[in-house]
Amino acid sequence: MAATNRSGPSGPEAAYREAQERHGFVDDVAQRRAVEALEKTHRALARGDKAVEGVYLWGAVGRGKTWLMDRFHAGLGVASRRWHFHHFMRWVHRRQFQLSGTPDPLRRLAAELADEVRVLCLDELFVNDIADAMLLGRLFDALFERGLVLVVTSNQAPESLYADGFNRERFLPAIAAITRHLEVVHLDGDQDHRLHPGAEQRRYWVRERERPAPLATVFDTLNAGQSHDASPVELGHRAIPVEAKSETVLWCRFEALCESPLSALDFIDLCDRFHHVLIGEVPRLDGGPAMSGIARGTEDASQRVEAGDRELPALTHQDDGVRRFIALVDECYDRGVPLYIEAEVPLEALYRQGHLAFPFRRTLSRLSEMQLARFGHG
Repeated sequence: MAATNRSGPSGPEAAYREAQERHGFVDDVAQRRAVEALEKTHRALARGDKAVEGVYLWGAVGRGKTWLMDRFHAGLGVASRRWHFHHFMRWVHRRQFQLSGTPDPLRRLAAELADEVRVLCLDELFVNDIADAMLLGRLFDALFERGLVLVVTSNQAPESLYADGFNRERFLPAIAAITRHLEVVHLDGDQDHRLHPGAEQRRYWVRERERPAPLATVFDTLNAGQSHDASPVELGHRAIPVEAKSETVLWCRFEALCESPLSALDFIDLCDRFHHVLIGEVPRLDGGPAMSGIARGTEDASQRVEAGDRELPALTHQDDGVRRFIALVDECYDRGVPLYIEAEVPLEALYRQGHLAFPFRRTLSRLSEMQLARFGHG
């Protein structure tokens, strides 16, 4: 559903000043440039301007892109919707299927969305799926034709999106649409704002074999006397073994959650049902031998593409599980569901090199923020 701010609109500049004055946020020149761009869009919307330029915020992990976009969204006085990009694309594919048989279903979908909202906020735009790359150019053009205002965050500049993708020329119209209709702002500061401010709350442990598993104590504390059992949890019509579960807390081994054929939709279901997720026996994730083929994980809802003689990157037998782990962390972070992890190695050593090193940088930053008391449900 579309959302509006019932308490009345307040601009990004006001929200940023309050964060500095009341919550100890560190002043950041790059963030101020982003705030100015968002404020300009916010004021144009408040005036009721017909032609309003959107904003594309990009930069390395932890620069505050999502926080800034969320403050912009929270202060809007017009109909709007905020989606994680992966959720948005799942909705697009599902709605396209529902509109099968209608003339030009993609334009019909765009018209429906533009009728419902004035502003669409998309977090973490990242494309490496050929199906998504092919439709995004037409979709963005159709949305902009109807006056929809787009605010986007990404770890990559528009011209770097899908840079090494198969048939990349099919994605170039999407890049052209972005640069025509959005002000591109690079958050190039050198601070990872996810690491401060805030008191620490430990949610990551390295397993010490001679000591009891810390997750047992964590489960008992979080469970707070609720009834619990060790019966499997059903995700995606599969019975997933658990160490323990209650109405609000789930404790599983890494193998059960990330090496089972679960999808991103299953992780959405998981976060709908549980307030805290505990994962034990997480191995070092980049230690496997290289092999050929394509990892079939869920981090980008990827599908296999027949690429002829195209040389594929070296993958390992663990990369399926790593993709699912990335998808799980993304979903928990986006929904404010803390992850409590017991692993074989320290957090910074989980995945140091390999084909998934770029998306895993975001995962490390998000797991680092989860070590703060202010994250999620507490």
